[in-house]
Amino acid sequence: MGGHRVILADSDANWRKNIKAILSKIGCLIIGEAADGVTAIKMVRDRQPDLVIIEATLPGMTGVEAATIVYEDKLAPVLLTTGHYRTHLLVQAKNAGVQSLLVKPFDESCLLPAVELALNNYAELVKLEQQLKKMEEKLESRKIIDRAKGILMESMSMSEEQAFKRMQKQSMNKRISMRAVAEAVVMAHNLQSDL
Repeated sequence: MGGHRVILADSDANWRKNIKAILSKIGCLIIGEAADGVTAIKMVRDRQPDLVIIEATLPGMTGVEAATIVYEDKLAPVLLTTGHYRTHLLVQAKNAGVQSLLVKPFDESCLLPAVELALNNYAELVKLEQQLKKMEEKLESRKIIDRAKGILMESMSMSEEQAFKRMQKQSMNKRISMRAVAEAVVMAHNLQSDL
């Protein structure tokens, strides 16, 4: 688990020192410490950590508000800490995309598994989002290719197979993707329709 770059955000300097000592033992590098939410966000943006450990009740901007920004901007996984467990905080943490929640005081035996899970869960989330994006791109490409085939079939009296082979041949000859060929067909058709 060592080697991860971590930013700590907690209003209590002694608490940050304790967490830093625990994480340093396992080889984590603390690349920034903040006592308020605004400073934490600036550090996260500037230093691009692997993990953010942030207190829920930070001054200036709460840890939950900061976690929401970090999650929405896909900056790093967030482990939220709190002095008092409250059900509504858990709901807020879930909505903010927090990867883990720890109630103070906690020790090494609680912190280390939470850190490991937060890092792992975030990596899985990023992987799933990338897969989803690829699938959406494939679907969009398929739609454009189908539209282009339809245009060729209608305007040149071709079968679906002939239209596909025509675009495929253009793709190979021009060394561009089928999607690029299809987009060109659709654009040319739209330009003709506008005249």
